[in-house]
Amino acid sequence: MQFLLAFVVVAPLLGAAAALLPAPPGLKGKSPDQAVLRHGVTVTGVILLAAVALAAGFDHDHPSRMQATTDISWIKALDVRIHLGVDGISLPLLVLTALLTFLCALYSYFKMPQGPSPKAFVALLLVLEAGTLATFAVLDLVLFFLAFEMVLVPMYFLIARWGGGGRRAAAGKFILYTLLGSVVMLLGLLLIGIKAGTFDMVALATDNGRGLTTSVQVTAVLAIGLGLAVKTPMWPLHSWLPDAHTAAPTVGSVLLAGVLLKMGTYGFVRIALPIAPEGMHTLAPYLAAFAAAGIVYGSLACLALARPGAKGDLKRLIAYSSVGHMGFVLLGIATLTPTGVNGALFANIAHGLITGLLFFLVGALKDRYGTADLDTLAGATGAALYGRAPRLGALLAFAAVASLGLPGLAGFWGEMLALFAAFDPAEGLNRAAYLVFMALGGLGTLLTAAYLLMVVRRVCMGGPRPAGEPELADVQPYELAAWTPLVALTVLAGLWPAVLLGLTDPAVQQLLAGGTQ
Repeated sequence: MQFLLAFVVVAPLLGAAAALLPAPPGLKGKSPDQAVLRHGVTVTGVILLAAVALAAGFDHDHPSRMQATTDISWIKALDVRIHLGVDGISLPLLVLTALLTFLCALYSYFKMPQGPSPKAFVALLLVLEAGTLATFAVLDLVLFFLAFEMVLVPMYFLIARWGGGGRRAAAGKFILYTLLGSVVMLLGLLLIGIKAGTFDMVALATDNGRGLTTSVQVTAVLAIGLGLAVKTPMWPLHSWLPDAHTAAPTVGSVLLAGVLLKMGTYGFVRIALPIAPEGMHTLAPYLAAFAAAGIVYGSLACLALARPGAKGDLKRLIAYSSVGHMGFVLLGIATLTPTGVNGALFANIAHGLITGLLFFLVGALKDRYGTADLDTLAGATGAALYGRAPRLGALLAFAAVASLGLPGLAGFWGEMLALFAAFDPAEGLNRAAYLVFMALGGLGTLLTAAYLLMVVRRVCMGGPRPAGEPELADVQPYELAAWTPLVALTVLAGLWPAVLLGLTDPAVQQLLAGGTQ
């Protein structure tokens, strides 16, 4: 178990280095480009198998205990340690990251985005995976910051070199926002480490803020929270996200929505909640207010984009929907209750599965039509995707109803638990204010249903294919291979939520009670 976790974190970096080397003669095949793409599929596949083996060997009877731990001194002068471990909170995110990266590598093998050398593409994809996996596995504040920052460079180049129109401006905006947020976050992390005398996240969580004054905790949570809120992204710090998603290649959008946004909310749960509980209690109502505003704002922006004649980009619409969905995650965290935090963690996984599938589907539509403009798509299909590509239309409708929170699918449970927790927040929080936030969240669910059903009606429904128009390619085998796991897991998590909640709940209870064992 100890070796598996270390392997999962380090292997992508080794794979990235190997991707830049010349392929051995026997592995080149007919095309060196295909050889390096095959290398990406192989490495991410091995990492996924290792993550699944880690999950299988995990002691599910004690999910609140850190397992598969490695603790080695790295920088003695600063007491920085290479400390790794997983519990019921981080394990699902680790597996989700490995799964989505493998599916993106598989998809890219058959549908490589237009751009420079595939060698650089595969290497950047693996570096991105390494940084994301490390963020969910490290247990030292300095290492957390390094891993948190490690993903910025590969994502910047994936957008800037393999993206669509406006990619350079979008990539620049992405790196500027996230770097500025990270600088503020670093100050908060250093403040905690210096005042508490350690950067070890397990020791800090166990201490539960007893070594930090209230003013230090509030200052630290404010600084750390700003950095995490940019990555989440929380309204009004979200404006980099729609541009980044619109310009990014399909696999870039899938990973950005599926795993990178989760790094922000994970930081709130892993660092802010247990290490600075008084600071979180002071700032929680403000976090909840911004979360509720983001839910409504994201939904209204999507409604505006979905209107006929608005020239709304479907990728941009899904990006704004992420602002709303991540608002539910932040609202759950801001309740400071086990129910709310469990709902937030569940919504994290559900959003990764469903929005990853949505971006795959929109990428497929863009490949077929050369655009993701809703007005063009509705006109080009005769508003009849069901008739021209029934499997593609059915998958788009499935992803849409999963995203709007249909009971029985993964999108339902996290948002329901977040709203339920807002009805009865932690002791000491203003219940009247949280009831308003709950009502705004409920309004957001109605607006979400409205714009997603509007998208389905415009793109999928309508009359038969006009005479003389060419057939539209339906779902291809490689697309089916990349999308089927996301569909299956969305159904499984919706019908059997205990799979996730059974992992997260004991760890959350322990975290809120005073750290991990």
